[in-house]
Amino acid sequence: MNLKVPIAVFDEMTEFVIKSTGSLDLASGEIRDIEYEDYDLKAQGLPADSEDYEFTSGVLSSNGKDVEFRVDVDVFTGKYSSSANELLELKVRAAKLFAGIEAQALLDVAPAKRAKAPPATPKKRH
Repeated sequence: MNLKVPIAVFDEMTEFVIKSTGSLDLASGEIRDIEYEDYDLKAQGLPADSEDYEFTSGVLSSNGKDVEFRVDVDVFTGKYSSSANELLELKVRAAKLFAGIEAQALLDVAPAKRAKAPPATPKKRH
């Protein structure tokens, strides 16, 4: 199952913003395939490693609606990601905005699925 969605990424500097695109893995929170617009990574280095770097955010868009979220940047590896807590919040906000599903409705589905599942067979101990 493909759990990657296209996103826009914004590295906020003191005086300007560096825009890029990438794909967010909704299972792990990893952001891959970063492609900067009008920014030369090899010549200028990782934006997050610059003295005037402030923060990075991401935007997930669908049908003209946007959900913004915090993005973490590891300056040692150059990898972009979203934390588990941020990812969960993003999923709930996106479901609400894009599909009109309330957070409580998402939580109500989980117990219903567990109730229908057959009971687990106990493992034999040797």
